[in-house]
Amino acid sequence: MILASAVPDGFSGALVDLGAGAGAAGLAVAARCPDARIMLVERSAFMADFARRTLAHPLNADISQRASLIEADVTLTGRARAAAGLPDNSFDFAIMNPPFNPEGDRRTPDALKAEAHVMPKGMFEKWVRTAAAIVKPGGGIAVIARPVSISEMLAALSGRFGGLTLVPVQPRPDEAAIRIVVRGVRGSRAKMTLAPALVLHGETGNGFTERATGINNGRKGLL
Repeated sequence: MILASAVPDGFSGALVDLGAGAGAAGLAVAARCPDARIMLVERSAFMADFARRTLAHPLNADISQRASLIEADVTLTGRARAAAGLPDNSFDFAIMNPPFNPEGDRRTPDALKAEAHVMPKGMFEKWVRTAAAIVKPGGGIAVIARPVSISEMLAALSGRFGGLTLVPVQPRPDEAAIRIVVRGVRGSRAKMTLAPALVLHGETGNGFTERATGINNGRKGLL
C-alpha cells in the first residue's frame, strides 16, 4: 500500500507494476485511481496465478477491465522484452518492490521466498534499466526498498530518472527508517529532495497514524 500510494492521486495513464507478485500494489493503484490502466509483470507462475485469480474474481470486475497480467522476467532486454509485451515508451508510470535482502544475508530455506526476497548482484541496475526503457519521457517511477540499498538504487536511477523525491518510512517518530520510497521522473534534471518521513505509529501503542491509515486504506497518496 505504501508503494501504491507513491503514485499521484488522480493518475490516469498506463502503469506497469514490475515484479508484481500477486498484484497487490498495482491493483491498489487501480482501486484508488479509477482512470488508471494497470499492467502486472511477474516471472513466477505460482505468484502470477494468484494475480490471475484476483482479476477473475467477480467483485473485481471493474478493476479487471483496466488491468492485465504478463508472465515475464523484468530483466528481459531489447526484442525479447518487446516480444513479452513490454515495448519501449509504452507506459506513463512504473512501480517496483524488488527483492531487498543482500545475497550475504541468511537465506530462507523456502525457494519461492528466497527468490522474492534476495537481491542478486546488479538487480537494481537491471530493473531500473527496464523501467527507463518502457516508461515514456516525462513518465514516473516509484521504488520501495530497504535503506541499506539506497546507494545502489540511486546509482541505477542516475541518468535515467531525475527530480527524485525520497520519503523515509519510520515505525515511530524516534526510530530509524525501515524502508525508503523514491519517486522520480524519466529524463528530469531537477534536484533531489527529501520529503517528510511517513511515520506509521505514534510514540506508544500499535495504532496507525492518521496519515498511515489513509495510505493503508487506499484513500490518499504519499506525496
